[in-house]
Amino acid sequence: MIFLKRIVFIIFFFAIAQNINAHEGHDHGQPLAVSLALDGQHHLLRVSVQNGFVIFDKAKNTVPLEFNSKLRINHQAQKIGTDGDARPKIAVANNGNIYITWTQHLPSPYTGYIWFARSTDGGKSFSKPIIVHHDQAEITHRFDAITVTASGRIYVAWVDKRDLIVAKKSGQAYDGAAIYYAVSDDHGLSFSHERKVADNSCECCRIAMIVDDQGNAVMMWRHLFEQGVRDHAIASINPEQDSYQIHRASFANWKIDACPHHGPAIAKGGDWGYHMAWFDGGENTGLFYARMDGNAWVSSPAKRFGDASKQAGHPALLSNGEDVWLAWKERSDNASQIKLAKSNDGGRSWSDPIAIAQTHDKSDYPQLLIKDSQVYLAWNTQADCLVWIKVGQ
Repeated sequence: MIFLKRIVFIIFFFAIAQNINAHEGHDHGQPLAVSLALDGQHHLLRVSVQNGFVIFDKAKNTVPLEFNSKLRINHQAQKIGTDGDARPKIAVANNGNIYITWTQHLPSPYTGYIWFARSTDGGKSFSKPIIVHHDQAEITHRFDAITVTASGRIYVAWVDKRDLIVAKKSGQAYDGAAIYYAVSDDHGLSFSHERKVADNSCECCRIAMIVDDQGNAVMMWRHLFEQGVRDHAIASINPEQDSYQIHRASFANWKIDACPHHGPAIAKGGDWGYHMAWFDGGENTGLFYARMDGNAWVSSPAKRFGDASKQAGHPALLSNGEDVWLAWKERSDNASQIKLAKSNDGGRSWSDPIAIAQTHDKSDYPQLLIKDSQVYLAWNTQADCLVWIKVGQ
């Protein structure tokens, strides 16, 4: 059951609370990991995985949501990543093109390929899928992320272990994996040869990626620093540059000899830089938020959010001018809740968090989307299907 508590900044709260679920039912054997986007025609676009196929469908952004017929994107069934931080991804270009990526698991443990498909007709049909990376050894290429610039350049990034393989063959030590990316400047017809952003990334945490006003990709990921510390790193990526500066983004000094399966979130701030949210374990376990100066690459003191005893984590961030929304998931008493907080001053101060939705069954992580300055929260649940809530302007 969904329940909503009083939220002073939700628009049309009562009307929305009556109709926030998608109409279609779930096949309870299918993964709950989905990705969503809004297009220029006020459609909500969705990618999910069913029976080894990436599925695309869309709904008119009205209440209640009614999704149309589903399209299979891959032509043959695959073992597709939907565990932990893995899921298919979707992005919409300014010209209306729809781009989808996903990770295919290969037979060897922890190995995979990153696939890509595009639609140039608003989702009526999709191209034959292609593998993004030119390296097609049976190694780790996983945890894909995608974003599109205003001019139409497509960035796809992923976690890659080719350098680990090379190091092992030469008897050298190598911690973690690496972050690689490729770009397409022909609307997804082809991709450049992939390039490395950084060595020693965490192996199983999602990459957060956005674009800045200059068309550069800004990536944030969990990184392996010295002595096994798994904090976060951030970098601005210009494909015309030969190398990239990596900046430390969090300083919890969490030492763990395992992958947390818990990636960060990032959103563009004003001219000053970026909003960041992440989970850290160790002595000061919890969910944190900070601002990152995009020129000096210095972050503000981290602010804790949520209840660590309820496993607060898996954040979503969205900004619109000085307004910033932060959503996350908490678990307690055999139930999961989505919490939401808002800042009206660029992340300097925040409202008290409120519980906006709850389920007693399995559920995905929250997502935040914006269209025409209207902000929405989405949450895919086993019991209630897709929860879709207007949370403000």
